[in-house]
Amino acid sequence: MIIKKFLGKTEAEAVESAKKELGANVVVMNVRNVKRKGLFDFLKPQKVEVTVALEEEANSQEKDVSAEVKAAVSAINEVVSSMNNAPVQQNEAPRAIIPVNAEEFSGKKENNVIEEKLDSLQSLIEQQLQKPEEEKKEEEKVEEEISETDMFMKLLHTTMLENEVDEAYAGQIIEEIEKVNKPNCPFDFALANTYQKMILKFGKPVGITPSEKGVKVVFFVGPTGVGKTTTIAKIASRFQVDEKKKVALLTADTYRIAAAEQLRTYANILEVPFRIVYTIEEIEQALSDFKDYDYILVDTAGHSYQNKAQKEAMTKFIHSMDDKVEKEVFLVLSATTKYRDLISIADAYKEMADYKLIFTKLDETTTLGNLLNLKLYTGASLSYVTHGQNVPDDIEDFNPQKTVKRLLGGKN
Repeated sequence: MIIKKFLGKTEAEAVESAKKELGANVVVMNVRNVKRKGLFDFLKPQKVEVTVALEEEANSQEKDVSAEVKAAVSAINEVVSSMNNAPVQQNEAPRAIIPVNAEEFSGKKENNVIEEKLDSLQSLIEQQLQKPEEEKKEEEKVEEEISETDMFMKLLHTTMLENEVDEAYAGQIIEEIEKVNKPNCPFDFALANTYQKMILKFGKPVGITPSEKGVKVVFFVGPTGVGKTTTIAKIASRFQVDEKKKVALLTADTYRIAAAEQLRTYANILEVPFRIVYTIEEIEQALSDFKDYDYILVDTAGHSYQNKAQKEAMTKFIHSMDDKVEKEVFLVLSATTKYRDLISIADAYKEMADYKLIFTKLDETTTLGNLLNLKLYTGASLSYVTHGQNVPDDIEDFNPQKTVKRLLGGKN
């Protein structure tokens, strides 16, 4: 006798698969629901496993067994149809029962008879489906390892959520890792896969690059209060002091006198030129005056991303340089801002120009999930991060390895 298991979305689908492979004479011996073991598999449709039997012509003994099973199927159908008050649960029990004659049936309680016959047929099935003890132990070991691996992946998922990685992105990462994880892979393998996957999602950091010819104009945009002016001073110091580049500082933030004076102070300390520009003509004049410089760093006014007039003025201001000089735009954001607000800000500035990302105030938050969230949402490259007010010290190139380590629960 051939005994084989088939999976399907429904019992009918599984039986149909069995008939296609083994023929129309298969006999259903057992039907059960299959529990999925993946971390997110509870969201997926449940599977049904059907165990079928097929007699082989070359073995008369197996023929007899198959005949018994067929007779059992017929008998149980008759018994069940004759019962009005004794429903049979078939989730984990076989669909067939060993035949019982009318005299025996009438001498016992209906439920007891059915239970006895179910036990009899269950024993028959278990004997025919019994596997070598070594094989059973190996399967149990694999199932235990799968369960432990799933628990480990669930822990990583929870850790990402605690670090405020958006649930959709955290789930996506875990699902991608589960596809490449082997069922019995060790924890360090699963952790290494997750670590590498997240680093790849962050991508390589991209800072300010020099112009191929002439001066590079760099615009810094972003909402008020995120630390644009201080960030510009830190970058200017790096270029001027560490890399010995010629740098000029401009501000177009005519709304906040304090911001302009702050940048002027930094310019005096660094001994670099500083200028306030009010119009496009004035920035064009500055471009002419500083054409022999390496970088012109431009501070812009922070404004509400919902203010349409200011957005249009900023867009015009940034694109006034398009045909005249190489330029880059950096969107400066605070790591303490709520993700929902970051999305709105990112969308508003995306309408103005393509940008790279700078995150500030990493020292004011214990969670870095927003760095990954906004990277995946915008597709923009990360460049620098700042972690304090000290100029020029508290700035560094974005480090994906260090960030992922913290997102997965490690400490720097």
